[in-house]
Amino acid sequence: MTSQIDAVSSKEFPLKPHNSPAVKVPGLMFCSGQLGFGEMADATIESLTKLKSVLEIGGSSLEKVVKFNVLIGDIEKFDEFNNAFMAFTPTPKPARTCTQAGRLWGGAAIEIECIAQL
Repeated sequence: MTSQIDAVSSKEFPLKPHNSPAVKVPGLMFCSGQLGFGEMADATIESLTKLKSVLEIGGSSLEKVVKFNVLIGDIEKFDEFNNAFMAFTPTPKPARTCTQAGRLWGGAAIEIECIAQL
């Protein structure tokens, strides 16, 4: 038994040698992490805006996200992240994990990935 796996990409979010911006399997879409830079609230919005774009390219939306995984560079900035996250994401809120990362690529403040229904 084989399952269909389709990569999601666009000019703005191209395929890379090491990963795809997202992949789709029947009924679900798995989005790679999107980085956000600068102050935590702005970085959170940047990351979520990128994810929103990838979701829409793949035929899904923020309203269909069932799980977010968040890597935050500085857990002391959790409240700033949480306030921006709550204001940006639709209700009901999906499941979420938030973990402090030792160091994110390129000096990013945050990286957020998600799983969504199609």
